[in-house]
Amino acid sequence: MSFTTDGPSCSRWSDVWLAAAARGVSTCGDFLAATALALALQSAGAGGLAVSGLLLAATVPLVVLAPLTGRLADRVDSRTLLVGAGVAQAATCAALAYAGHPVLIIGLVTLLACGLAVTQPTLAALVPAMVRTADLPRASALNQTAGTLGALAGPALAGVLVGQFGVRPPLLLDAASYLALVVAGLLLRTRRGGARSSGTAVARPVTVGSDPDPAPTTRSAWRLRHDPLLLGMVAAMAGALAAVMAMTPVEVFFIRETLGSSTTTYGIVTAAWTAGVLPGAWLFARLTHRFADDGALVRAALALLGGCCLMVLAGAAVPHAHLLVPLWLIGGLCNGGDNVFSNVVLARRVPEAARGRAFAALGAAVQGASMIGFLIGGVLLEFFAPRPLIAAAGLAGLLVVLALWVPVSRVVRRERLTRGPAVGAGLATPVPAR
Repeated sequence: MSFTTDGPSCSRWSDVWLAAAARGVSTCGDFLAATALALALQSAGAGGLAVSGLLLAATVPLVVLAPLTGRLADRVDSRTLLVGAGVAQAATCAALAYAGHPVLIIGLVTLLACGLAVTQPTLAALVPAMVRTADLPRASALNQTAGTLGALAGPALAGVLVGQFGVRPPLLLDAASYLALVVAGLLLRTRRGGARSSGTAVARPVTVGSDPDPAPTTRSAWRLRHDPLLLGMVAAMAGALAAVMAMTPVEVFFIRETLGSSTTTYGIVTAAWTAGVLPGAWLFARLTHRFADDGALVRAALALLGGCCLMVLAGAAVPHAHLLVPLWLIGGLCNGGDNVFSNVVLARRVPEAARGRAFAALGAAVQGASMIGFLIGGVLLEFFAPRPLIAAAGLAGLLVVLALWVPVSRVVRRERLTRGPAVGAGLATPVPAR
């Protein structure tokens, strides 16, 4: 199944850069607030239950509200959503700067995450509408780079500001960062949702074994479960991510206690994965056009997921923490490429008017898998040593990828027999040299 939608005749790179800047600034603010609040709760003597509640409050709305916020992103003008959510998040974060009770803090963080549940699919669905198909990998890599840089800068900035000025100044700075969404909403020329999407016709998916129907259908016809290839890709991402994220609460004990390394080494190792994501996004964005169709791209994404898991499995065998750095760099490289490939496949296969729901569903799967992984890792750490848990996380992720490889390959073969080898062949258009 593949959709064909009319994109812009030329790419609006000014919009792409503006959207990327808004995502980077707001993501930096998200991590700035989360780190500052965690430090504030710990300093105030709050226990692990309060910190866990904070993390859940920042994550659960992204999963629970995904069906609703995805529809909002498709049906409401993107400018209205970005401006409204940005103002609401700025006001909520300003209130957080003066909140003292842990229950009030967790409640306000929940509201902040509700705004994020709206802005994430809205921005994600806007990017494919800004560029030609051939430029989509590059635009996706740019957007991912901005988010990654924001995620890197946020915690570091929080640590410095909290240490120097206390909790209130970084939270007020975070409130100001959300105004980047307001500015982006007002300045972006590309818009979707609202009146400009109502009544918009989209190409209908050709189901395996059915006759093509030239009549267009409305956006309500699209469902993730109706596209086996996309469903397999999302399931593999969620399963592998749940396994790998189970390593996160274990990693600090593995590096600090099992391998006997310093806090500095721990910081270097954990930063290595993120450092690998950036070049991975750009490297694989340039390789996207080499894959003949959507099926080839999905299988490449699964292979990169397997590479992430393989690096985790190999990491369980190292005798010294410094050896984790190259493994984590390669894992991050695969992670960055998988993100680009999955975003491109999703944007190509989902009709334009339903992309908000699609990106919300993908985000919910990623966030939900992360929560499950955190919980599993934390519970198992009470009963098992860190090294076998790291190995189990990598092995479980590999098994998920291998288990889904066969059915995904079967779907690819059926699509090619039904539609011919050119399913998604628009990706084969060479990306102009820059």
